[in-house]
Amino acid sequence: MPGPFGSGSVITVATCTLNQWALDFDGNVERSLQSCRLAKAAGATYRLGPELELSGYGCEDHFLEQDTFAHCWESLLELLQQGASDDLVCDFGMPVLYRGVRYNCRVLCYNRQILLVRPKTSLADNGNYRESRYFTAYRKTQAINEELLLLPKAVQEALNQRTCPFGLGYLQSNDGVSIGCESCEELWTPNATHIDLALRGVEIIGNGSGSHHELRKLNQRLELMVGATRKCGGIYLYSNQRGCDGGRVYYDGGAIIVCNGKVLAQAPQFSVKDVQVITATVDLDEVRSYRASIPSFGIQAVHNHGQDALANDLCIDCPYDLQAQDSALMMTQITLPQEDGLNISSPQEECCLGPACWLWDYLRRSGAAGYLLPLSGGADSSSVCAIVSAMCHLVVEAAPTDDQVAQDVRRVCRRPEDDNDWLPKTPQELASHVLHTIFMGTENSSEKTTSRAKRLGEAVGSYHLSVPIDLMVNAVITVFARATDRRPQFESRGGSMAEDLALQNIQARLRMVTAYLFAQLVPWTRSRTGFLLVLGSANVDEGLRGYMTKYDCSSADLNPIGAISKGDLKAMLLWASERYDMEVLREIAGAPPTAELRPQATVDDINAEHSQLDEEEMGMSYEELGWFGRLRKLSRCGPVSMYRKLRVVWTHLSPSETAEKVKRFFFYYGVNRHKMCTLTPSYHAEGYSPDDNRFDLRQFLYNSRWPRQFRVIDELVEGEQSGDGPNKKKDV
Repeated sequence: MPGPFGSGSVITVATCTLNQWALDFDGNVERSLQSCRLAKAAGATYRLGPELELSGYGCEDHFLEQDTFAHCWESLLELLQQGASDDLVCDFGMPVLYRGVRYNCRVLCYNRQILLVRPKTSLADNGNYRESRYFTAYRKTQAINEELLLLPKAVQEALNQRTCPFGLGYLQSNDGVSIGCESCEELWTPNATHIDLALRGVEIIGNGSGSHHELRKLNQRLELMVGATRKCGGIYLYSNQRGCDGGRVYYDGGAIIVCNGKVLAQAPQFSVKDVQVITATVDLDEVRSYRASIPSFGIQAVHNHGQDALANDLCIDCPYDLQAQDSALMMTQITLPQEDGLNISSPQEECCLGPACWLWDYLRRSGAAGYLLPLSGGADSSSVCAIVSAMCHLVVEAAPTDDQVAQDVRRVCRRPEDDNDWLPKTPQELASHVLHTIFMGTENSSEKTTSRAKRLGEAVGSYHLSVPIDLMVNAVITVFARATDRRPQFESRGGSMAEDLALQNIQARLRMVTAYLFAQLVPWTRSRTGFLLVLGSANVDEGLRGYMTKYDCSSADLNPIGAISKGDLKAMLLWASERYDMEVLREIAGAPPTAELRPQATVDDINAEHSQLDEEEMGMSYEELGWFGRLRKLSRCGPVSMYRKLRVVWTHLSPSETAEKVKRFFFYYGVNRHKMCTLTPSYHAEGYSPDDNRFDLRQFLYNSRWPRQFRVIDELVEGEQSGDGPNKKKDV
């Protein structure tokens, strides 16, 4: 309904990113309440929160417990009694049990009354998502005013309200403001909910989401919202959880407000702050005018109303005014579109800042005193070191203006309770408290990597130790020799391949044992309390190929790069070298990857790079591994279809060369798949992650000879070479 005498229909709306934690009901209430207070302080009359914000999105099988539902009702009641919805339409996310069925719901409240419980209609079940394991997708069966949810007895008594509408409704206020809901996955569906809402005349649509970070995903998400309002008009608000809520994924915030295809406000994707609220003051007449200017929109809106006899029944009366009382004055405060449009992080920033925020959440919520990182001086462990350094930069920047961050950093650094003023002055000072790096060298380690590890530790400010482990290695080999009367030798010194691999693996596995020993006792040696979490540093490509020793330094408490490719890590190192002024990172990015587990081929030059190179040992490059990984997971290719696709892409290789590489990959993938069952919990960042625990669900015992598949590939190669294949080239 337009304002009087052309004064406009002005309303201020708010959305937020909240760092919720699964099952932390008290903390979740506190953060939700803070967001409501900030929204009201900004003059908003509508506030949108993330999906399942009262329980935390990542409760997983805890959603099967009745306690989770009961605690959410307790949380909702507490929010209303503390005034969260006083003069503010609040759109909360929580699970609701209705007629014996579990639903993922939006709960819209105003002035301590529950106006509507709106269930989710499309559930996310791909990748890391398992929503249909816990919830049922709602299907509309009757008019909204015929479906009523009986509220829990305690809620009835406290609110003096027995029931509330349940279903696919939307709100309409006394002064004509209409508000509808769309929930996360519904935005991504072909027949998205916002289309029907727009055709019904709903001007404000809120999407409460639980969307986790994945490299290069944010731009797709934001473009969908911008495109939705560009096509249908309207004001679209998006709220997302942020942080590590107890699992492998990081919810990357990025709340946004869009109007008629233009971005009005956008929250940062990465931050260590628990609560961030963005607002926009908009004129609803702009939405009405925009839609009325599109003839096809009007035709479809009329057709939609004519086809649906229940159209009017979907509207829930909200008997209050939501527009600004002085619209003429507020017209001068209308939020203008952002000139630079969407703010989207580069892949290099995503690789660094996403895991950095995830590590900070894990550290402060686990009660640990810091991290211990086995630092080899190579690209992988140095990437983890750079990520922890980025974490320290983010925390030091946020702590002076955010009380929660300040409290957390004092607690993690074990400051006395009465020391309320201390804050680290530099990222290096914070790193000296929370990051412990250890170089565990042997006689096979080069001077190059020893030097790089030391210089990087100095640059980031870590507590760095160099610990030779030759004594341990020799002791274990001596135990074996005394028990068997045989002493293994490296292949270069006359031993067999089995001996060579065993000697390499014992070095790697002793590093894991040493790392955990130091993680337990280093705080004690520094006269500090607590324990350290051990960080792993195996990248996604090595995990996919199985190019790692089981129970070596890839086995740790956490791995922030376990789903990031080698190529992305090297690009991130170059970005971080400039961002944080660490030239040693550029040097590390340019060094050839090496495990340094075999003796050097030559010792003439102590400054030479090690002769044992990863790509030579694997029989494939990291770039090729990236192709294998994307085709296997993202393109859903088995050996035969992967060969066919690569024949089109790898034009520089002959059919037999391509076939040999594909068969080599699948052989080692099958032989080593069992290693994925014990993979360290890794930050999820890449769509082709081989994480067997939650994401990449496949058997771990394969017939690694792949007889049928490899036979078909051989037939295809033979056909091409004989001139009968699909890639046959005509003679010139």
